[in-house]
Amino acid sequence: MQCFLALRKFSTKKVPLWRVAVRGFSVATPSADLPLTADRYHVKRGNFKVPTAADINFFSGLMPTAGSVLTVEDGLDGYNIDWLKTMRGQSGIVVRPSTTAEVSAVLKYCAEQQLAVCLQGGNTGLVGGSVPVFDEVVLSTARLNKILSVDEISGVLVCEAGCILEQLSDHLAERGLRMPLDLGAKGSCQVGGNVSTNAGGLRYLRYGSLHGSVLGAEFVLADGTVVDVLSSMRKDNTGYDLKQLMIGSEGTLGVLTKLAIACPPKPSSEIVALLGCDSFETVLELFRQARRQLGEVLSAFEFFDRASVQVLQEHLGLDCPLATRSPFYVLIEVGGSNAEHDEEKVGSFLENMLNSGHIEDGTMASEPSKVANIWAVRERITEALTHDGYVYKYDVSLPLREIYQLVEDTRAQVAMLGDDITRVVGFGHVGDGNLHLNVTGPRFQEAVLRKLEPWLWERTQQSRGSISAEHGVGFKKRDVLDYAKSPEAIALMQQLKLTLDPQGILNPYKTVQSVTA
Repeated sequence: MQCFLALRKFSTKKVPLWRVAVRGFSVATPSADLPLTADRYHVKRGNFKVPTAADINFFSGLMPTAGSVLTVEDGLDGYNIDWLKTMRGQSGIVVRPSTTAEVSAVLKYCAEQQLAVCLQGGNTGLVGGSVPVFDEVVLSTARLNKILSVDEISGVLVCEAGCILEQLSDHLAERGLRMPLDLGAKGSCQVGGNVSTNAGGLRYLRYGSLHGSVLGAEFVLADGTVVDVLSSMRKDNTGYDLKQLMIGSEGTLGVLTKLAIACPPKPSSEIVALLGCDSFETVLELFRQARRQLGEVLSAFEFFDRASVQVLQEHLGLDCPLATRSPFYVLIEVGGSNAEHDEEKVGSFLENMLNSGHIEDGTMASEPSKVANIWAVRERITEALTHDGYVYKYDVSLPLREIYQLVEDTRAQVAMLGDDITRVVGFGHVGDGNLHLNVTGPRFQEAVLRKLEPWLWERTQQSRGSISAEHGVGFKKRDVLDYAKSPEAIALMQQLKLTLDPQGILNPYKTVQSVTA
């Protein structure tokens, strides 16, 4: 405890009481000012039926409850425009089923009528996977929002796919458990969307991928067939693990309706430290030492650069709680079962790093409100960037030593574009090699996009990294999938799509190019 008390003077500035961000839909400019996705990206419409009044009448008869079927008169911008305000679809019908049976009936009808369907959860995605491109029927899972059970002994949660991540987290916390997934968008995103995109998040370092946390699922195929593999068993070695086909398939193979998720115990003690570093090499050394000294209690290890702090200050009025302005910042979270032991462990680690010169400045907190406010520094960067205008957003994974070099190379790549570029920002999850690279400008410019792509994909491929670490493929990365997957792998993906969705009605124009039988 002595080391921890000594570190009290380590905090040089009080942590301000910032509100924690909730990513939701907002349109700062009129929707008419945003080009249609089909026009901006020169997309050819698939051979699908154009929705008619007869289709609206069918859906209204199937789901007579008020608000179950929305049309143009109800205002559909929130369903047609993505969170980044970079894509705009043309859907005139939104269906909001509240049961698996209704989802099944909707898809059966759409298959019979050859109506394209866009699956949508909380619409917080960043690669255009959750909004229509043309006039697809939007199937929103927002009303599939029931928590079905929580087994406090096994730690298994069973819920519907439309449950909001933060509400699940709060529900579990009351029972001494926690969701294995945490995101900046937790106040709006839905767990079905998280699983469909195989979202990574802030605690991937400790709890790993949703491929391991999801124990079972219920989903509906394109023809309306309901597949029930909603097992809550941690061990089930009976043939093909079919739920895995839905994890990361981004709604192109089926619609998730229910999930069983393994939830770890909620740590009884949590400590967060925000540290300033003079170089990215120091960030990596801190990570190496954190794994050695904090291994069993280390939950998260995030980094962000000075440009990230500047955009928070400019657009959200958030000031970094550290007095020293450092080139890089690290956020470390630990969670354990013994507060005194954990404080000793963190205090000793920070004292060692301070004495060795690895830290320029820092602050730490264990009080829940202050912990949340330190996390807000990291979580609200994405929100702040949207105020620059247009965001060219990239989510890549790279060998750790190459992560920030890509940010610096990108700055050099766009240096001659002048006022078309506002800033280049890098932040991300050091624990899993995930860089969030953001280039912003006042407006979308083809010249900027051509400067960034395919250069960035080629650069990532050379390092044997991934062009999508956690955001998915969606619309924006479908046509560059060959920078991450072999021709044989893409062909197998297409064969799976053709087998499960032979008409290609589920989320067309996304994830993988459709092929016909």
